[in-house]
Amino acid sequence: MMKISMICMSMLATANGFTLITNGRSFGAARAATSLNDIKIYYSSSTGNTETVAGYISEAAGGLAMDDISDAKETELIENDAMIVGAPTWHTGEDEQRSGTSWDEWLYDILPNIDLKDKKVAVFGVGDQESYGDYFCDAAGELYDCFTAAGCKMYGMTSTEGYDHSDSKAQRGDKFCGLLCDEDNQYDLSQQRAGAWIEQLKAEGFF
Repeated sequence: MMKISMICMSMLATANGFTLITNGRSFGAARAATSLNDIKIYYSSSTGNTETVAGYISEAAGGLAMDDISDAKETELIENDAMIVGAPTWHTGEDEQRSGTSWDEWLYDILPNIDLKDKKVAVFGVGDQESYGDYFCDAAGELYDCFTAAGCKMYGMTSTEGYDHSDSKAQRGDKFCGLLCDEDNQYDLSQQRAGAWIEQLKAEGFF
C-alpha cells in the first residue's frame, strides 16, 4: 500500500485574501498597503468642473468611490485609510472659506471635531488661471492647510510647470500642494494630469 505523507497546510485569512502556509513556509503576497475599498474621493462642486476632475481621478485609480463632502458620514471618514479631497475656488482673495461650496462650513465646523490623525490625504483643486490668475486654486491650499492641521499625512505635491498663473495659495515653494486642473483653459490636459498624479501617488505609497 502506497504511503502518503501528509503535509501540514493551513490557510490564514486576511482582510484581502489568504496566505498559504506549507511546511512552515508562507506563500502569497502581503496585504496591499491600502485597497480601493479603503479610499474615497470627497469633493464639492459649483459648476460641475470639480466633479468632472474627480471622475478623471476615480477612473485613473480603477474606480474609486466619490461623494460630495456634504453627504460624507463621519464614521466613514474615520474608517477610511485614505482620502482624496478636492474643491473649486470662488471666494478669491479670502483667507478662509475660499471654495464657495460645502467645504467652507465643513472645514471649520466638522473637521476639527473628527480624529483623522495620521490619515493619508491627497488634495486636488480646480480653477481658472486666466481670469483669476492671482488666486489660482486657492481653495486647494485651504484644504491642504486644514487637513495638515488635523494631523493628516499629506501626499501628491506637483510641479508648477505648464501653468500660466500669477499667484496661488495652493503653492508651497516651487510645488503645488496637490493636483491642480483648469477646466476653462486647459480642459484637454485634465485627464492626462489626473492619470499621472495617480501614478505618482502609487509611487509615494498612498495606495
